[in-house]
Parts: sequence; C-alpha cells; structure tokens
Amino acid sequence: MTRATTESAAAAPWWKKAAWMVAIWAGSVLALFAVSSLFRLLMTAAGMKVR
Repeated sequence: MTRATTESAAAAPWWKKAAWMVAIWAGSVLALFAVSSLFRLLMTAAGMKVR
C-alpha cells in the first residue's frame, strides 16, 4: 500500500467503516442462506424430508 492509501483509510469516518462491516456481514448471511436453501432443495429432491 502506498502512504496516501493508508492515510485515507485511517481518515475514513467510523460510520463508513461500520457500514462496510455490516454490509459484509449481511452479504455473508445471505450467501449462507442461499447455500443452505440449495442443499435443502437437493435433499428434498433426493427423497429426504424433514418430519
């Protein structure tokens, strides 16, 4: 990283850093939901059902 890049990252407001963290967390939760839904669909198609 260049010095200008690290200085601008350090100068970013706290709310912007928090917003990025929330966005990354929400994206990971949505990705986990998508994968689990896909597995549930595949398992149901294979004949495995929840009681």
